[in-house]
Amino acid sequence: MGTADVSVVLKVLEQVQLSDDEIALVQGLLANLVQPGQSLRLIEEAAGKRSCPECGGNRCHRSGQANGLQRYRCVACRRSFNALTGTPLARLRLRDKWLPYLQCLIDSITVRKAAARVAVAKSTSFRWRHRFIAAVRRAPDPRLSGIVEADETYHLESQKGSRNLDRPPRKRGGKARRRGVSAELDCILVARDRNRQTCDFVTGRGPVTASQLARHLLPVLAKDVLLVTDGANAYKTFARQAGVTHEAVNVRAGIRARGAIHIQGVNGWHSRFKTWLRRFNGVASRYLANYTGWQRVLDAAALRAPGDWLRVAVV
Repeated sequence: MGTADVSVVLKVLEQVQLSDDEIALVQGLLANLVQPGQSLRLIEEAAGKRSCPECGGNRCHRSGQANGLQRYRCVACRRSFNALTGTPLARLRLRDKWLPYLQCLIDSITVRKAAARVAVAKSTSFRWRHRFIAAVRRAPDPRLSGIVEADETYHLESQKGSRNLDRPPRKRGGKARRRGVSAELDCILVARDRNRQTCDFVTGRGPVTASQLARHLLPVLAKDVLLVTDGANAYKTFARQAGVTHEAVNVRAGIRARGAIHIQGVNGWHSRFKTWLRRFNGVASRYLANYTGWQRVLDAAALRAPGDWLRVAVV
């Protein structure tokens, strides 16, 4: 199809009232129009000259190609590898469809809709979703500085997809049997500074503890931070033991802010995350960290294009 033909098609589309399903179909067709080999070129460019993933040796030489990617052989251990060896993307196929699928992640569409748009199986769509998110989550956590807000939110634990449950099954997700925070809820700890740098951690079931705060927060906090939290005792204990300057906001008493002392930034992140998560109709607890990481990337808006996601996933 030439440029003139494309112009005619676009003019026709502008004059036609398309339904939502028809718009989705057109989007799927456009998403699949990727230049052959584009994913492979981006992978090779992002990986550059890698050291051996087996022994870390830097003396490697070219050793043919396989599935479109250059292979290398380590002089020291004699192992061969390519740009994806040792990454979550290793051994995934249909690489020309990766960029269209990454656009599905950017658009936050469901597994089934992504499978239909890219023309892959639902199982492939599910596997790609978690492999790509796991690859992006490998990036080190940012260093939080200045005023840092920290608070936790809770999500009903789910064993969706498990063959053997350790509790009676719930109907359509159900709800916790106990009121308040209990061991039936997964704890999501979020810390965020005023520069909008965000770290998220799934700490386990039940209320967060001082030892969990030390394990997750201490490595990402600068030495001179001011930690702002609610009045939970776990934060007070953690701050005292770690020597971190701490201010608490008595949210239960209706005090939302004292000037710059508030946790509205992190609570806003919680609200956006829960609203965004509803579209997936239930998330298994074992994948919850992937979804918090996915939302963190989308919320930061640092990776705006499929190529950006692919470069970060490979490095």
